[in-house]
Amino acid sequence: MYDCQLYLVTPPALDPVAFAPDLARALDAGPVAAVQLRLKDVPDDTILRAIDILRPVAQERDVAFILNDRPDLARRSGCDGAHVGGEDMDAAAARTLLGDQLQLGVSCYDSRDLAMRAGEAGADYVAFGAFFPSVSKETDIRAPVELLTWWSAMMELPVVAIGGITADNCAPLVRAGADFLAVISAVWSHPEGPAAGVRAMNAAIDAA
Repeated sequence: MYDCQLYLVTPPALDPVAFAPDLARALDAGPVAAVQLRLKDVPDDTILRAIDILRPVAQERDVAFILNDRPDLARRSGCDGAHVGGEDMDAAAARTLLGDQLQLGVSCYDSRDLAMRAGEAGADYVAFGAFFPSVSKETDIRAPVELLTWWSAMMELPVVAIGGITADNCAPLVRAGADFLAVISAVWSHPEGPAAGVRAMNAAIDAA
């Protein structure tokens, strides 16, 4: 039995009012460690409105609510933390903005060096990927599964696997030592709905 949990990332575009019931159904369907709100190229007030609507849905269920890209908005809006990528913000600067109490995640792609530096800068977890082709985010990066094995053997800092992960392909990532599997389409685009997507992912994690 591997100690791996589901980490939900929202679709890159959404109407928060319409999305809230889907989020609730997904979180009620089975264990989820965190929800990351990922809205790209929208004004701050749009992000803040989405946080106000969606954050309570997660936090009322004891699920961490993480904001992508914007540690400044995460801190002022009651989020549990922020996640930054290489083109967003330096990890040390993000940690300074968040303070000591909020969680910081850092995308490290396929780079051991980036991950080591993120840990030194105060990250609470690192994320590697993409492990598989993704319909949600175009990238030429392909992280090898062995990267998870190396990190989990060397470091105590949790590691997230992301990128094209589904119930059908996730088993090697779980067995390699991923602490969390970050998914988008596997849940939100599941043909039977997001609740079925969460159940399928959790069943696949348990079966790994």
